[in-house]
Amino acid sequence: MALLNSFNSGISAVKTFSKSLEVIGDNIANVNSTGFKESRVTNQDNFSETLKYSSAGTGGGAGGAGGGASGTNAMQVGSGTSVASISQQFTQGALTTTGGPADLGISGKGFFKVQNSVTSEFFYTRAGDFRLDDTGNLLTNQGFNVSDVNGKAIKIPPSQGTGTAKTNLQSFQISKDGTISAYYSDGKIFKSSDATGTNLNPLTSASIGLTTFANPNALMRTGDNLLSNGALTTGADGGPAGATAATTPIQNSTYGDMIQGTLELSNVDLTQQFSDLIVAQRAFQAGSRVITVSDSVMEEIVNLKR
Repeated sequence: MALLNSFNSGISAVKTFSKSLEVIGDNIANVNSTGFKESRVTNQDNFSETLKYSSAGTGGGAGGAGGGASGTNAMQVGSGTSVASISQQFTQGALTTTGGPADLGISGKGFFKVQNSVTSEFFYTRAGDFRLDDTGNLLTNQGFNVSDVNGKAIKIPPSQGTGTAKTNLQSFQISKDGTISAYYSDGKIFKSSDATGTNLNPLTSASIGLTTFANPNALMRTGDNLLSNGALTTGADGGPAGATAATTPIQNSTYGDMIQGTLELSNVDLTQQFSDLIVAQRAFQAGSRVITVSDSVMEEIVNLKR
């Protein structure tokens, strides 16, 4: 039985530290991914076989002296290890200056809310490497619409008016609170905070909003720097189970400032990752060695009959 347990312990170590190597490898591979948040693995011990239960001592004479029997400690043998959790670390990444007018870095804990116009599904992201299409829609690299504080698609029209009255967009600015200011060739300036939905203001979208979560690890990674709550049970507040979400993106400095012309870098610490990589590699080797030694002992036992 003991030999079988040693096999199980070795196998569990190999499986567990294989998963650690996978997570570390993913972190290192995404060291240059915009807005990426590194993941961390924690382990836990498995069920222990109890060989003997602990017992209380029996009292002696006055003052505890004489005649009493001392208690005994429990005897247990563990059965190895397993993965306890794999969680993302949502610490702030460094902001790097790009100068791109559609690039937005978040300084704070908020997320951009974006929508797939085909499926109408919403996603959340920290990657603000956006772009304008030829009709003025603010999009992600995948073509998803960036949402305003009301959940509508952000649009900065490239022109306004018709004929001789037509004027073209010269530039636009996005303030820390998400307010958009558009500058046209006739010298007029329009702000998203003044949007009325009429021809008086071509900016029919409100300001860019941010969403925050009490437990962002309840969100699911879907690739392309996106997070989704679609795979989880929806809570009473409209957010994923296990997380408290704003029902709509909220323009609030508590959730972070939007810095135009910057992007948030990955928060992966390469020094720590390589250190963790060495530890996981050695632990994997040690677990493999337990299996090898157990096999050698088993071979010796089998050969005793000869």
